[in-house]
Amino acid sequence: MASHDPAWLEGMYNNLARVKDHPAYFKRWAGDSVAAREALGGRIDVPYGKGINETLDIFPAPVPGAPVLVFIHGGYWRAMDKRDHSFIAPAFNDRGVCVVMPNYALCPGTAEQPVTVPGILMQMVRALEWTWRNAASFGADPSRITVAGHSAGGHMAAALLACNWKAVSTDLPAQLVRNALSISGLYDLRPLQRTPFLENVLKLSDADARRASPALWAAPARGQLHAVVGGDESEEFLRHNTLIREAWGHNTVPVCETLPGLNHFSVVDALADPAHRLHRDAVQLLEA
Repeated sequence: MASHDPAWLEGMYNNLARVKDHPAYFKRWAGDSVAAREALGGRIDVPYGKGINETLDIFPAPVPGAPVLVFIHGGYWRAMDKRDHSFIAPAFNDRGVCVVMPNYALCPGTAEQPVTVPGILMQMVRALEWTWRNAASFGADPSRITVAGHSAGGHMAAALLACNWKAVSTDLPAQLVRNALSISGLYDLRPLQRTPFLENVLKLSDADARRASPALWAAPARGQLHAVVGGDESEEFLRHNTLIREAWGHNTVPVCETLPGLNHFSVVDALADPAHRLHRDAVQLLEA
């Protein structure tokens, strides 16, 4: 990392400040997501647990035995919602892919029920376990689950690929997550401890920052991670993208790409665009 200066960190990680027209993205995503839910129907707000925000949306594929794309939204573990991202589902449904979108609790929570990044990771473990156990009930193949995520969701997608599923429950398959796609992911959370707009919200302790940083873990024993980032993103997001390949190696991270002309939000649009190579890469992972 080039600097520990809080002002520099703020400039590197505050994407709302970097992308001045971000409200236009959020407004369009919300409108397109309403339209997607109306067009696709699906099962909305299905509980996967009893904790805060432990619900998910399911957009079944029109064919039986479909692969499953679990998409985890971003928002620095403190903002956004699955309902803002339903617009991603139609293009994948059109390709015969079932899409599952889980929600999670948001930091910092309350004094009575604090929310931490490691706690959110465990919520996503529960969401994936629920998806595996119930996939057949909505016409999907539990042996073909790929996880994708954006920003904080990209961090969690990588973490889920590395999860020891047998430690979660002995009846789960070792490779419950076949592959993962991380879009603008964060893999070493220690800089966020000193980033002004995040430090008092995430409240990352030294121990939590270390144990929730995939770049500090051993490479997953199974599966592949594709790591991509927008070419117009900050130096730090570009660094994170190469960091995970350096940590996990070329065999585990065979794709580590910078996508020209895309910022932190337009890169999500690329995932939902059937004509974009990011969408095609996601489909290839699902079919692998």
